[in-house]
Amino acid sequence: MSKTIGFDIAAIEPEIGRPAEERLISGNPEFRTWNLEEADGGIYCGVWESTPGKWRIQYDEWEYFNILSGHSIVTSDDGEVLHLKAGDRLILRPGFKGTWEVVETTRKDYVIRL
Repeated sequence: MSKTIGFDIAAIEPEIGRPAEERLISGNPEFRTWNLEEADGGIYCGVWESTPGKWRIQYDEWEYFNILSGHSIVTSDDGEVLHLKAGDRLILRPGFKGTWEVVETTRKDYVIRL
């Protein structure tokens, strides 16, 4: 068994999703998630993509991500506004609350720890 995993999503069928109806603010965003790893200890990694829209977010987990393409705006409930484009990296810690707005279809790779 290999001890490495590449981020090649070509052979993986994505999971399709949407924000919960009660969190949706605007648009009709659709998520595509390619889960590459679910490791012991509640660690997940993969690639996520969303079409335009805006919804409320609330993090119970820790997440690091790298924007691969597109443009999104993450706004915290305390008013901090982050415009995210290709090459931007961010960590969202447990307890983060705010909104995620996809202005231009956005793709990111991520690592999540529960």
